[in-house]
Amino acid sequence: MVIVNDLKPGQSFEYEKGIYTVLNVDHNKTAMRQMIIKVKVKNMRTGVINELSFTGGDKVEPAHIEKKEMQYLYDAGDELVFMDTSTYDQIGIPKERLEWEMKFMKANEMVNVTMYDNEVLGVSLPDKVELQIVECEEAVKGDTATSATKNAVVETGLEIKVPLFIKNGEIVVISTADGKYSGRA
Repeated sequence: MVIVNDLKPGQSFEYEKGIYTVLNVDHNKTAMRQMIIKVKVKNMRTGVINELSFTGGDKVEPAHIEKKEMQYLYDAGDELVFMDTSTYDQIGIPKERLEWEMKFMKANEMVNVTMYDNEVLGVSLPDKVELQIVECEEAVKGDTATSATKNAVVETGLEIKVPLFIKNGEIVVISTADGKYSGRA
């Protein structure tokens, strides 16, 4: 058992039949009252982010999330297919569980699939990915009254804003946390 006072971002735990990953912890201690701990969490099964409140000293069961490196093979219509390169076992994960992650994954790329007691939870993305620009607007000279960006589409279909100097075919670095341009590769 883990005391909620000791929870840290990135830690996983089981609570009321849900598996959660801690995003943020806020301790609130006022005089003559027990400490209230608000934990911002992401449900590993549904992807929903919400806040749980505990009193100081409450305990939760730790969840040991296993990350297994697998190769993303292809889109099979209603699910995405991944393969373990050591055993050649294939698994399918429903598309609705990976809507955000699909924007950053290319076929034949290695990704970390997260599992809990042989239950597939989803895909763990790296902080940043490199993707190629396949379509972008032409920069208009003198068009810098506002922030100097233009629309672009990367090879996975994700639409992003990039600086005016970026051209078709260039490889850019994109943050997977918010889907924004981070720099040139």
